[in-house]
Amino acid sequence: MNAALRVPSFQERLAKRLNFWNVVLVLLLLLTLVFIVYPFGQMFYNSLFNADGEFSFANYQKFFGRRYYYNALFNSLKICVTVTITSLLIGLPMAYLTSRFHILGKRFVDIAVVLSLLSPPFIGAYSWILLFGRSGVVTTFLADWGIDIGSIYGFKGIVMVFTLKLYPFVYLYVSGALSSMDASLEEASANLGITGLERIMRVTFPLIIPTILSSGLIVFMTALADFGTPMLLGEGYKVLPVLIYDEYLSEVGSDTYLANAMSVIIVCISATVLFIQKKIINRKSYNMSALNPPAITHLPTGKYLLASGFVLLVAVVSLFPQITVAYTSFLKMNGPLFVDGFSLDSYRYIMFKLSRNISNTFMFALAALAVMIMLGLLISYIVVRRRSRASGLLDFLVMFPYVLPGSVLGICLVMAFNKGPIMIAGTMWIMILSYTIRKLPFTLRSSVGILYQIDPSIEEASISLGVSPMKTFFTVMVKLMMPGLLSGAVLSFIAVINEVSSTIILYTGRTVTMSVTIFSEINRAGYGTAAALATLLSLITIVALIIFRKLGGKDVA
Repeated sequence: MNAALRVPSFQERLAKRLNFWNVVLVLLLLLTLVFIVYPFGQMFYNSLFNADGEFSFANYQKFFGRRYYYNALFNSLKICVTVTITSLLIGLPMAYLTSRFHILGKRFVDIAVVLSLLSPPFIGAYSWILLFGRSGVVTTFLADWGIDIGSIYGFKGIVMVFTLKLYPFVYLYVSGALSSMDASLEEASANLGITGLERIMRVTFPLIIPTILSSGLIVFMTALADFGTPMLLGEGYKVLPVLIYDEYLSEVGSDTYLANAMSVIIVCISATVLFIQKKIINRKSYNMSALNPPAITHLPTGKYLLASGFVLLVAVVSLFPQITVAYTSFLKMNGPLFVDGFSLDSYRYIMFKLSRNISNTFMFALAALAVMIMLGLLISYIVVRRRSRASGLLDFLVMFPYVLPGSVLGICLVMAFNKGPIMIAGTMWIMILSYTIRKLPFTLRSSVGILYQIDPSIEEASISLGVSPMKTFFTVMVKLMMPGLLSGAVLSFIAVINEVSSTIILYTGRTVTMSVTIFSEINRAGYGTAAALATLLSLITIVALIIFRKLGGKDVA
């Protein structure tokens, strides 16, 4: 009896608390505090001081007191809201048509949509400038016939490029939700006399509101965060990310304190939009059974041709940037001008003169990928299998940078790590850190998803045979998680090699990457070099996409 009621000693209680996963959780929380919380805290702290080092709200007063600054905020919100609406108007009908009916060339549409999604937005902006800029191919051709199509620069051009770049988020998310919803709900509404467009608007789409809102949120956040497209197409139409860049790296006179204040404002906007989305979703229950998925049916010939024509037209237009850039990369150049004939000079130039930029891209991406795989394994296991308030906090902190502009993250890291004790600004390490923080959510979410599908009894059986929990994790769980983890890691790799918004804040002459070089070459009219690099980047993305689909057990063709 006394033995049964024996109070564990201090050493026994300490040993129980200091198990492998508790130690890992503490270490991961410390890492997030140092590399995520501290940089953002530093940014907020610096925004409350003026150039003389005095505590002041002058930066916020300056922003909201001058039309030039707060107009950039309104411009950003106007673009984000408009792009979200236009992306939904294109993505929702495309998703409904391809998930409910047989559509001509659906496999081509899926591939075209994914390829258009994974290329950098500023490459799309650059290609549309080649087509519809002041000296663009289409603009010049139509002008010879006396047709003036107007300017692609400014609000209209930015919205067009963003819409064609971002509607795939809506298409992919909503297609998945429509394919897995319970068909009996739509059948019941049909029995009640609700059919056609009325059924879509009153039954089908309301049932997948969480998915629609999630896709819309991603479109909104991506448009808010993007720097390259409005920088190339905006001209006098300023948006907040460009303004932050201008204030931080202005050649005339930078104001880093004001840049910090504007970064805080954009963080608050992102957090507010995310909060509103969660409140709307949590207001109702959207659970349903997916045991009876909807059947894919045939349309009458006329409607079939009309629906297929719409879907294929959008998919082909989405690929215009890649097609235009690839074609341009083989044209002969005379300085900044294209001349008659084809040439490989642009490719020779990037291979011999810009080889370091290409190697930097791969080296930084692969290093960040290795870190993301390791962290994805550990964090996903803690979030799914070791649930607690601390693990929930860890999940939130890791996901938080995902909804923020890359330029804001870049400024945070520079301000935090440009002096001791961790002085890594200007080195490759801050680039790798930025990529890891910004793209880890891809790897983490795929790891969490695969872990939920693994039966806990497999792990319990290993432990019951005397294998320690730590050894069970590395010898059993890691092998089971690896397919899903690697799929997310490949997406992270694609996102890293295309990243420009944070890189353009952090890079130096020794750490310049392909995406920054493309952006710089476009600005200095090096169109052939930019096209060759962009084509190479697209080819790498296609190869990575094939690997991703193979890992996911799908045939890319």
